[in-house]
Amino acid sequence: MSRRNLLNLIGTAAGGAAMYQAMTSLGHAAESTYTGPIKLDGDPKGASVLILGAGLAGLVAALELRKAGYKVQVLEYHERAGGRNWTLRGGDKFTELGGIEQKCEFERGNYINPGPWRIPYNHHAILDYCKRLGVAMEPFVQVNYNAYMHNKDAFGGKPQRFRHIYSDFQGGVTELLSKAVNQDKLEEAVTKEDKEVLLAALRQWGALDANYKYAKNGLTSDRRGYDRDPGGGLSGEPVNSEPFSFKDVVKSRLWNRMQTGGVYEFQSAIFQPVGGMDMIAKAFQREVGRLIKFNAKVTTIKQDNRGVTVTYVDAKKGGRPQTATADYCLCTIPLSVLSQIDINVGSAMKAAIDAPPYAASIKIGLQFKRRFWEEDEQIYGGISYTNLPIAMIQYPSSNFFRTGKGVLLAAYTFGANAYEWTALPPAERLKKAVEFGAQIHPQQYQKEFENGISVGWHREPATLGCYAVWTDAARKQHYNNLCAMDGRIMLAGEHASYLPAWQEGSVLSALDAISRLHKRVVAR
Repeated sequence: MSRRNLLNLIGTAAGGAAMYQAMTSLGHAAESTYTGPIKLDGDPKGASVLILGAGLAGLVAALELRKAGYKVQVLEYHERAGGRNWTLRGGDKFTELGGIEQKCEFERGNYINPGPWRIPYNHHAILDYCKRLGVAMEPFVQVNYNAYMHNKDAFGGKPQRFRHIYSDFQGGVTELLSKAVNQDKLEEAVTKEDKEVLLAALRQWGALDANYKYAKNGLTSDRRGYDRDPGGGLSGEPVNSEPFSFKDVVKSRLWNRMQTGGVYEFQSAIFQPVGGMDMIAKAFQREVGRLIKFNAKVTTIKQDNRGVTVTYVDAKKGGRPQTATADYCLCTIPLSVLSQIDINVGSAMKAAIDAPPYAASIKIGLQFKRRFWEEDEQIYGGISYTNLPIAMIQYPSSNFFRTGKGVLLAAYTFGANAYEWTALPPAERLKKAVEFGAQIHPQQYQKEFENGISVGWHREPATLGCYAVWTDAARKQHYNNLCAMDGRIMLAGEHASYLPAWQEGSVLSALDAISRLHKRVVAR
């Protein structure tokens, strides 16, 4: 069983709180420990730091170290800052492994975030930097009760509204529990005095009728929706909807994604930068862009008792190797790439660099001629889930009611599915994404589709994966060695945090690393 499916089952059976505890133990969730801007007191006396990578970890380090008085240089593989903080818009091009180039043809104003796409409310550090750098934020809709739940093997393969499955599952469970209370099956847990109160609470929570039944009536329709909504005048009488049988709901297994909004990281509020996630990277670049040398592919990292020397070549043109030197080096290169670079660190850090594998993942964005999900189906933001290879469809949380073309995140999946997707040529990926999506939106997908783009992170040359996957055993053996200072070299990034795959992990890792580096420098 995959870790993701295990967490889904834990969340469904025991609720969001239990799922969060499980995620914490697996290194997937934690509230940010950030308490405010870092203070690097003391004079570095002209010390220099070479930062490898202009992702968020590198950008944060460059900003704070420069402010503290350090001489800072940054080498970045791409010709842009941000790393996995990346947004694709019309006209953008990129090349994946194998030399396959894709060009984004989205209409102006449309975009897709191939990497991070949302920021939880409790990721305090990244939100604080957004505030300080003037990055405008807007709500990200995680849960939309009008979106769909889909299982190709349930309900004849027809997608069902999230609110139908949610309400009917909750109602069925509540009806079963009310029977247990009525039959005094919970005597040890509920006193006779509390029984009446509990039954009243169950009726209200599960929309049960006077006989403690979850049945077709105004109560249930007020949760799951009506066949005809209340209106005005002579034709305004609502028509109640028929709940699915509890047996069919349970059998459908659509409940396995219902807990999403209860997961600690996805509880409202969730945010996204206005105009694309890379607005964060662009804000940092305005501050420290002059320190960055772009298109710099690092080939060797060497240190001695006098400093650090890094060799690099032009990532686009190649040519003669060049060198950059500094007193210290903060390396934020993903471990999947760093493990292939010649670096002279101790055996403990080298083993730590080699330890965690990286997750394979892919995102596919599709542009449609119009925003049919809003115009035809009244879906404004949120996510539809499916057991098809696309895994989900995410509807944009911006530009509501806009006329014209719109873009959906039409697939976001991991592991074997991601490898299968990227085994296909880009055009075939789009074709398949449309075919699968048409099973959820059969009236519009084929007819309205225009163009699209796909990003498989395991085929992105500078990353070779989505994020570092730590097991408890590997973290116990290698994590401290990864984060320790090795001579004049330190590492930072989401891989050096307990919030892997999140931007917050990158930011906190960088702040921790430069804080310890600064103490070393000032002490010397």
